[in-house]
Amino acid sequence: MPNRLINETSPYLLQHAHNPVDWHPWGDEALRRAESEDKPILLSVGYSACHWCHVMERESFEDPGIAALMNERFVSVKVDREERPDIDSIYMAAVQAMSGHGGWPMTVFLTPDGKPFFGGTYFPPEDRGGMPSFPRVLAAIADAYANSRGDVMDTTERLLERMRQMSGGMAQAAAEPLTADVMRQAAHAAASDFDDRHGGIGMQPKFPQPMTYEFLLRHYLRSGDADALAMVELTLERMALGGIYDQIGGGFHRYSTDAFWLVPHFEKMLYDNALLARLYLHAYQTTGKPLYRRVVEETLDYMLREMTSPEGGFYSAQDADSEGVEGKFFIWLPHEILAELGDGDGDVINRYYGVTAHGNFEGRNILRVAMDAAGLAREEGLDGAEFGALLGRAKAKLLAARSRRVAPGLDDKVLTSWNGLALAAFAEAAVALGRPDYAAAAERSAAFLTANMFRDGRLLRTYKDGKAKLNGYLEDYAFLIDGLLALHELNFSRAALDTALDLGEAMIRLFWDDAAEQFYDTGADHEKLILRPKDITDNAIPCGSSMAVSALLRLAVISGDVDMARRAITALRSARALMARFPAAAGNWLGALDFYLSTPKEVAIVGDPRDAATRELVGEVFRRYLPNRVMVGSAAGGEPGGGGELGGGELGGEPRRGIPLLAGRTAIDSKPAAYVCENYVCGLPTTDPGELARQLGV
Repeated sequence: MPNRLINETSPYLLQHAHNPVDWHPWGDEALRRAESEDKPILLSVGYSACHWCHVMERESFEDPGIAALMNERFVSVKVDREERPDIDSIYMAAVQAMSGHGGWPMTVFLTPDGKPFFGGTYFPPEDRGGMPSFPRVLAAIADAYANSRGDVMDTTERLLERMRQMSGGMAQAAAEPLTADVMRQAAHAAASDFDDRHGGIGMQPKFPQPMTYEFLLRHYLRSGDADALAMVELTLERMALGGIYDQIGGGFHRYSTDAFWLVPHFEKMLYDNALLARLYLHAYQTTGKPLYRRVVEETLDYMLREMTSPEGGFYSAQDADSEGVEGKFFIWLPHEILAELGDGDGDVINRYYGVTAHGNFEGRNILRVAMDAAGLAREEGLDGAEFGALLGRAKAKLLAARSRRVAPGLDDKVLTSWNGLALAAFAEAAVALGRPDYAAAAERSAAFLTANMFRDGRLLRTYKDGKAKLNGYLEDYAFLIDGLLALHELNFSRAALDTALDLGEAMIRLFWDDAAEQFYDTGADHEKLILRPKDITDNAIPCGSSMAVSALLRLAVISGDVDMARRAITALRSARALMARFPAAAGNWLGALDFYLSTPKEVAIVGDPRDAATRELVGEVFRRYLPNRVMVGSAAGGEPGGGGELGGGELGGEPRRGIPLLAGRTAIDSKPAAYVCENYVCGLPTTDPGELARQLGV
């Protein structure tokens, strides 16, 4: 019989709906039952693409004996960390405070009122490798709660006090001013941890950390520091040639288990691919190197092919496992490639991707670029075009062959924040690369989000099977603003711009902490938890606070709203120490600092965004990486408008506010015109893309 998770929409929770464990979703019912039966809560947190979450399910949660012990002694609660980042953040802080480390699956034991007193991550079904068995842990915890209640309560109070002290991390008002010295210190700190042989920060495992390299690109553009650009390029090239990158299907796996980007954890996450596509795009705009453009297009094409819902939203993740084996979908034997390509092309491709009989991963092969393409082409008597054609032909055939395998599991829920990241990547790439299909994907995504992710003006978190639910978090508001601003730059949509401004105002109203002058992660209307989380560290994705600051700084320039700017700058100051000392945890903060310390170029373009002459002007703005600029567009002059309006949303209706950058701006002699301004003081308008480039200073 299914348990209570059968009524959930989260694919991760539904994976556990037929466990013999009497799982509850997080909510009042579970808390009330724990209180009425005087049982501790066993909280298990994970996500659908988590390999070790699947392992613990197979070993423990599907075991009738272990399930019986859980059902007898505990009220067991399952949480999808991607749906409930607040629950994950609060109790991960508890686990880290208790053990010094964290991870998933996360297992935390709580009092009936939600206070933690013991926790860890993965527990094996029997004593193994110095780890106690899960049954032994369950018995010990149940005994302590029943027979040493006073000690348990003392532990919870001490732990809660420590968690309160940790809340907000290093957030504190800085006495020192915000200057470019902070960025220089951060760049130096990043260089000290950089692997100058294989790229990446640290040795192993290696995570992509796109925000760190976004900062280093910005630092290079600001300072001319060639070492910063070299760190970016080495890392991006090694990742693109390694096993962390899907050489056949495009897109990036979660991280590399080794120092040289060969063996990944094979899950693919929407956020990684959205952030990395944008990073590679910025590297292409900076250097013009074709490799970076190819990675952008292959990654976004993968997202269109495998991660896009029929409605236009983007799915969350693909599992590492298929048929119960990690990576099985992605790995090859030499004869499999020869069978698809024939001996001639197959031999070349096996050499190119380093495919051997003994393999590089459990007797099989993770594809990575093992030979220089030009050198291999010469050996085969091919010119560059011929080798490129062979490679393209082979990849298409291998992709088709792979598609006949049993695919990894798909987490097909749609998360607002991650979709905001994807929207921004598609919209920006559409303009920079001249890809109408990316523009269409961005517009469909925005239409889906505005039609489905609002209820009574409140942004929601998650959507699946026609149902949106859970109040949005700070990151949902901030990431969607970022995506909508990118969409406006693509199609001059008034609705996109107005919705972004509405969300900015709502974000301040719901999440701003007047006392601390920082942002909370949960809204003022959120359910009461043991803490109200306030995380300021950038991790796999930007934290809500850093993205909120970045969004508000841009919205302030667009709207002239000084209150938005004031709050953004105040919050930015609280992250000064974090930025200077731990750049790997502050990449997006450092990007916001770079914008704040610049005098942003304010670009207004008047013209029909569907017209070739207008697209030429917009294309000139996007021809190189200009991180410290804002752009607004108007089809008619004076106010934004034009094609690509959003459909069905509850925000972004009739224009409610003026846009200073567009006030009085008109076409010139019926031709599209561009205005380049600083602090709202503009140069002469131009209809010539070359003159626009000169005014942009490039």
